[in-house]
Order: sequence, then structure tokens, then C-alpha cells
Amino acid sequence: MLIQDLAIPTNLKQRYAQAGISELYPPQAECVEKGMLAGKNLLVAIPTASGKTLIAEMAMHHTITNGGKCLYIVPLKALASEKFEEFGDKGVRVGIATGDFDRRDDMMGRNDIIVATSEKVDSLLRNSAKWIADITLLVVDEVHLIDSQGRGPTLEMVIAKMRFQNPSMQIIGLSATIGNPDKLASWLGAELVTSTWRPVDLRQGVFFNNCIHFRDGTRAVKAVSKNYDDLNLSLDTIAEGGQCLVFVSSRRNAEAFAKRAASAIKSEDPELAVYAGRIQKSTETDMGKLLAACVTKGAAFHHAGLSRPERSVVEEGFRKGLIKCISATPTLAAGLNLPARRVIIRDYHRFAAGEGMQPIPVSEYHQMAGRAGRPRLDPYGEAVLIAKDEGQVEELFDCYIEAPPEEVHSKIAEPAALYTHILSLIASGFAKNHDELSSFMNRTFYVHEHRQGHLIQRAVDAALAFLVSSDMVVEVGEHLGSTEFGTVVSKLYIDPRSAAMIVSTLREKDVYTDLGLLQVICSTPDMPKLYVRNTDIAALSRMIDAHSEELWLALPRDDEAAEAYYRALKTAMLLSDWTDELSDTKICERYSVGPGDIYGMVESVTWLLHASAELARMFASAFHLKVREYEICMKNGTRRELLPLIRLRGIGRVRARRLFNNRMTTPDEILMRGIEEVTKILGLGVAEQIFNQLQKKKGVLPMKEDGINSPSGQSTLSHFG
Repeated sequence: MLIQDLAIPTNLKQRYAQAGISELYPPQAECVEKGMLAGKNLLVAIPTASGKTLIAEMAMHHTITNGGKCLYIVPLKALASEKFEEFGDKGVRVGIATGDFDRRDDMMGRNDIIVATSEKVDSLLRNSAKWIADITLLVVDEVHLIDSQGRGPTLEMVIAKMRFQNPSMQIIGLSATIGNPDKLASWLGAELVTSTWRPVDLRQGVFFNNCIHFRDGTRAVKAVSKNYDDLNLSLDTIAEGGQCLVFVSSRRNAEAFAKRAASAIKSEDPELAVYAGRIQKSTETDMGKLLAACVTKGAAFHHAGLSRPERSVVEEGFRKGLIKCISATPTLAAGLNLPARRVIIRDYHRFAAGEGMQPIPVSEYHQMAGRAGRPRLDPYGEAVLIAKDEGQVEELFDCYIEAPPEEVHSKIAEPAALYTHILSLIASGFAKNHDELSSFMNRTFYVHEHRQGHLIQRAVDAALAFLVSSDMVVEVGEHLGSTEFGTVVSKLYIDPRSAAMIVSTLREKDVYTDLGLLQVICSTPDMPKLYVRNTDIAALSRMIDAHSEELWLALPRDDEAAEAYYRALKTAMLLSDWTDELSDTKICERYSVGPGDIYGMVESVTWLLHASAELARMFASAFHLKVREYEICMKNGTRRELLPLIRLRGIGRVRARRLFNNRMTTPDEILMRGIEEVTKILGLGVAEQIFNQLQKKKGVLPMKEDGINSPSGQSTLSHFG
């Protein structure tokens, strides 16, 4: 099927022609034949690199031409950014919504395509974003993640809400790995498009004894290293001009392999030094320095512990063909589009808390294997598992290569998932009584699977009972309504259990402490927590003894509860060190984390502090200003004494500290000392920017609150580590 014959805008056809795309792949043509451009719902379950994004793009541009508006849902912020860039240069207005969860983002409605995570879309629905009602095409990327324990319930509820609110809306689900696509397609009322076709042939095999075993033959691999099969497979690919991805089970393994690969590749491309320099410029940590050293030689590692700038450099260097080999944890396979000629799945077991090492799911193997083969760049793609003995060769064929992906199933019936979603249905007006609540839940994938709505009713009743007892929902006979408390919690997009815990603690305390609030927040279901090693217990115990008056929660006697307590406390210690202005390097070393971990925890706790400030406004007004200030401190990683300075644009934690240490502690003092003094400390460009701000405001900062010149808060916890 030729592109020029399709009912899509002329400028889009021209863009495709410029990119050398003149004919549709077979699965893409099948989508058109099954009504993609006629408004039909589709579930497209086809291999990675078979052109799913092009399918969505053609459908969206066709919709826009007919006056419609499109919403493209992705699972990760990084993927949202990638799609935003990809869609943004083809003659339509594209927006990206991944920010604060209590904003309606009304300006987003001006765009033709809005790219967002499922969590952000859920928050937009809760906050009654007006433009949501104008969506005529919903594209759900990685729709199989409805099976995910973490984000699956949110994705399922978003789809159900969108279909309920926009009944005539077209929906297109995209996935590469679904074991029961017919069941999901049936729920979506969608035509099913499945295929095994790929633009680049995928060969899947098992490596053992210096040889890759395929079903139709074998291929010998030169043994450069006596001890490392993964390295031999990588060097074999690089020698013939390809790139490779090596998937391993842990961050430590990824870093260790990249180090070995760098020593073996020994690339001397001068452009790599430029990329390494960009990493060195943005990092102070040992991890960042190791990454830069690996990149210099043509290798890299990729995992969630890296900072965003570090990950960005690695991805760019690999796409340009400079970095020859990346070792990665499986998060890379589920997210960014980084294909390679050979994908090596070295580790197919992963540690699970309480269960030990467990085999990875078949669907995860298929996600990794699907990264093999770069269209128009590679003659073929290879996915290779590594066997530990001869008997395992056939076992790996049976368990992974020739095994179908697992079926996807709804996770909405989990009680923990329903607290927040039942509240949102009531607070957002989707359900005003018991019958409407049951009716809506009958629209879920869970009920479609089981065909019996009563199976989920017990979990719904338990969630509803909690919401009523927590004063978030009012139940009068059959009628259900959200209290002001419940409405605020729903719009703030936090777990009702977190809100109840924060509010009850704020109400019972007479004296505010940053550490006490931080401890409570880190104990909530919404907050990711650090793991605690046996060697941490002594330091945590000293911490408890030294700060007993500041802590708000006591150590429980139950062993399981004590473990959760210690995990929350250790997380609070890290975040307290962050606001005490410890460097990334020291925090990473002390807590065995990466810069990406720090960023993720700071992002999570900042949002929960924002929510706590709003809840304090309602229930503990005496604490409201203190919490609001601490939110700013956390966001910027500063002590309270820097609050007057940190509000200036262009002033971060480092520059603010320099000014403060030079006795410029307020905007007025900066003005009094003059631009020449500030230039000596921060440079002319920054100094001019500061004085332009201050002069426009006549020396008064645009503060949101008064009275921010409070003491510096608690002392550092660093010596307890």
C-alpha cells in the first residue's frame, strides 16, 4: 500500500517521502484496511520496529485534518519527551503534559496532539481539564502495561474514564507483547491487528561453547576472552560494524560489564571524548566518572541511577553510532527506542524481595529481543541468550525463544489500587451513588475478563469503607459524595491512605519539625523507599536516639513493621542530607545510590510536601507556612536560611550558598553591595540577571508567602551515617 494513496495530509506524505518512506509495512497496511482512517478502534500487537508509531501518527494527522484532537498516552516521562520531539516537526501543534498533578493545564488544549503519561491524564481528569472532552482520538502506547502491578490500575481507569466521558472517541492501543490480545481487543471494542512481520529479520539463538545455536544452524564466535561470553559476543558484533545491547540483572553488573567492554573496545574516536566531557561537566560522582571513562573508549552503561543529562548523552552517542555497546537493566527495553544489531540477554533471572532470584517473564525477554535490528541500518538483528551449560540450550529455547508472551490481566481488584480510584470516581462526578459506582466498575477490563461484577465488589466496599471512615466520602443511603477533604486529596493526586496518615499526624502534633514531617511522608504508600542493610541499623539507631524529640513516629516492636520503619527513616535521612546541602557525591556514597535515585526521591517527596502544605492549610494552619517553606527547601536542596535567595531566577543551591557565605543573605543586601561585588562571586552574566530582577521589583522579591526568614532548621544528620 503506497503512502501517496492514503487519506492523510499532503505535508505528511511529503515528510515521509523525504525520509524515504513510500510504502506501508504489511501490519501498517492491515491497520488501514481495518478502518484506522475511518474511526475504527484498533489494538495493534506487532513486533518492535514494525512501525507502530507511524500507525499512530497517520491516524492522528487524519483526525486533526477533520477537526479532531489527539491524546497520546505513554508509560514514562522519558518516552513522552521522545514522542514529543518525534511528533513536533510535522506541521501540527504538539504539547507535552508531565508536570504538577494538581494543575488543569488548560493551555494544553490549544494543541492538536498532547503527549502525557497515564498518571498525568488521570490527574487532568480529576481536575476537570476542559479540553479532555474534546479528545477524538486516544492512542495508548505500551497498552500491555495494564497488567503492571504499579501503574496498570491507573492506565485501566484512565481508559475507562476516557471512553465513558468521550463515547464516540476512537482508541488505538499499541503493544509488542500480549499473550491474549483478543481479550483486550474485545474490551476496547477494537479490531485486532497482529503480526510477526518485521522490517529487519530477527534471528534468536542461545550461546554456548563459543557458538550461537539457532534452530536452523550455528554460528561460531571468536573467543577473545576466556572468561566472558558476553564480551566475546559484543566484540564479534562490533568487529563486523554493528552495535550491541547487553541486558543484565543489576546496576552493578551493568557498570562492571561496561568497564570490561571499554577496556576491550579501546575506541580512539575523538568525538567520544566530547561526549565524555559532557558527562564529566555534569557530574561529581564516582558513577559519573566511571561512565565518562567508559564512553571515551566506546562503551557505556544505562540504568535509573544515572542522572537525566548522563542518560541523554549515552542515548545520543549510541544513536549516532559512536558508542558501540551499552550494558543496561531491563528498564531500557521498556522505554526508549535504542535498537542494536545484536541484543545479548545475559541475565534472565532477577532478584525479587522475599523470593530470591526469579526467572524474568517471557514478555520481558520479547521486549529485549525486539530491540535487535536497526531498520535501514542492519541486514538482520540477533537476540542471544547465554547458556551456562549444554543442557540449558534447549531449555532456553523452550522457556523464552519459542514461548508465547504471558497473558495480560487487570490489576484493578487489588484493594491498595482501589482507594485512590474509588475516591476519584466520586470526587470527579463519575459516580454519585452506589449504582453508578457499580455501573462504572462494570466497564473495567477486570469485569470484562471475569464477566462477574460481584467479584470486585468486596474490594470496592473495603475501599469505600476506608474513605467514609477517613471523612473523605459521605454516604447517605445510596448517595455518595466527596467531602472538601476528599476532593482536595483527589485533585492533589495522592493516595488517600497517605493523606489520612499525614492529616492525623499533623492534627496531633503541637510542635512542628521538618524531620518529623519528612519521616511521616517517607512512611506513606506514595513514597519510594530505600532498602535497609543490616549494617545500617546501628547508624539508624543512633539517629533515633539523637533526634528523638524531632521524630514524629516511634519504632514499632513488630519485626515486619520495624523494617518498614527503618526503610522510611533511612529515606528521610537521605532527603534531610539533601536539604542540608550535602553534595550528590557524598549522598551517593553514603546511601549507595545514584544521582537519578536522588532526583526521583526528591521529586516524589517535593510533591508530597506540596500536598502536605495544602492539607496543613485545612487542618493544621499553624504549620502551613513551615511546610510550604520546607517544600521550597526540598525542591532546591537548601537550608531554610537560603530561602530569600533561592527565589531569585537563575540562583540554585550553589550560587545561593556563595552569596550567603559572602554575607549577602537577602535581596536588599545584594542591592546594597552592588553589582560589582556580586560579579566577583557569580560572574557578570548572572549578576546582571539578578540585578535586572531586583530593580524591576524595586528590591522586593516575588514571594508567595511572608515571613520566610526563619532559622536554619535541624542540624545535619550526616555524622550518623
